[in-house]
Amino acid sequence: MILCSLCCVGTTAQSVYTLTQLKDSALQHNNAVLSAQQNISIAQEQRKEAYTHYFPSVSGTGMWFNANKGMAKMDMNPSEMISPELGMALSQTLPPEALAALGNPMSMTMMKNGTIASLTATQPLFAGGQIVRGNQLAKVGEEVSRIQLRQSVNEVEKTTEAYYWQLVSLQEKVRTLDAVDSLLANLYKDVSVAVKAGVALRNDLLQVQLRQNDIASQRVKLMNGISLVKLLTAQYCGLADHDFTIVYDEYSGSPEMPKPMNEEGKQSSLSLLPEYQLLEKQVEATDLQRKMAFGQNLPTVAVGAGYNYHNLLGNDRTFGMVFATVSIPISDWWGGSHTVKRKKMEHQKAIDQLTDNAELLMIRMQKTWNDVEEARQQLTIADKSIEQAAENLRLNQNYYQAGTCRMSDLLEAQLLYQQALDKRTELFADYQNRLLEYRQAIGER
Repeated sequence: MILCSLCCVGTTAQSVYTLTQLKDSALQHNNAVLSAQQNISIAQEQRKEAYTHYFPSVSGTGMWFNANKGMAKMDMNPSEMISPELGMALSQTLPPEALAALGNPMSMTMMKNGTIASLTATQPLFAGGQIVRGNQLAKVGEEVSRIQLRQSVNEVEKTTEAYYWQLVSLQEKVRTLDAVDSLLANLYKDVSVAVKAGVALRNDLLQVQLRQNDIASQRVKLMNGISLVKLLTAQYCGLADHDFTIVYDEYSGSPEMPKPMNEEGKQSSLSLLPEYQLLEKQVEATDLQRKMAFGQNLPTVAVGAGYNYHNLLGNDRTFGMVFATVSIPISDWWGGSHTVKRKKMEHQKAIDQLTDNAELLMIRMQKTWNDVEEARQQLTIADKSIEQAAENLRLNQNYYQAGTCRMSDLLEAQLLYQQALDKRTELFADYQNRLLEYRQAIGER
């Protein structure tokens, strides 16, 4: 095929891009794709965070305190604890002052200040499946983010192709104007000679000039349109320079039609669609959430070990210990039962949405195929119109030269020929866009 390039007026060097290069640039710089990639990284960290819950949780605690009075106080009267026999023996050995002190009440305080420290490791043995389900749910979240990236990629490719084919369409219209302008220039020369020779009316020459002015006006609008679409394309694709050139295959002849899919093929293509995959993940996620809600109402069993230190009694004291805990959420059962029912309803709702949207996705496959067929048929009709308009223009040129038709008829034939070319250009760009929509609708990459 002949390769054509789209470029603005001028001879300065320009960057040249193919459709593939524009798509690659858009995928590297478009914010939607970059955001989707960041979401994958976030989901990966969440999955790794959930995995750490399988391991023991280790915590350390340290405390120093100084109270205004001892936290423990004990009052005692020694005389109440001394028997008469012991009193007789003490009276013979102790001085009178000591014996008198034993008869007075005594007060003792402890733990007015001190230091406490502990290091504890706890390993959950059973948590109602919440840890396992949480890890599974985190994995589903990562898979969802990857599917959403595919959706973003599809949207970026679709938008990039729309800009690309819009540029192609506008440039082809400029080429059509060039061809019509050349025809008018030749006609102007012939009519000028005929007017000077007195065999044609000056009005014919004025009609040609008016037609040339109309072509010049259309050219200004097209060049402004090309400049605007280039700005949009450069911004969307992250191009450094908005004054660039695109390369494309000259679209002569009939483009190849894809093969239609039967019902079995459409059914098998469902699993390839990111929209369907997201619905499946939604069903999976709501099922895991239902199971986690049920697990929250089950007992939690854990074992652990710890190492402790304190000096509450004035001496440094260290000791180790092992322990086991069982936690039963008794009061949570009342509200938890409603939570389980709600999660079950949400799961059923996700299943219903999957079934309903699967049917809609099948309908979308058929619609996009119909759009492709319609665009292809319109393209075939446009090709016939170009042939007919070209023949009509040739005949009117001959008739005008023979003096059997008016200049207005010839100019109208030229206008019809230009409109037929422009229509074919628009329909070809539309066909390419419809083709991409169909391929995305059936899950082709």
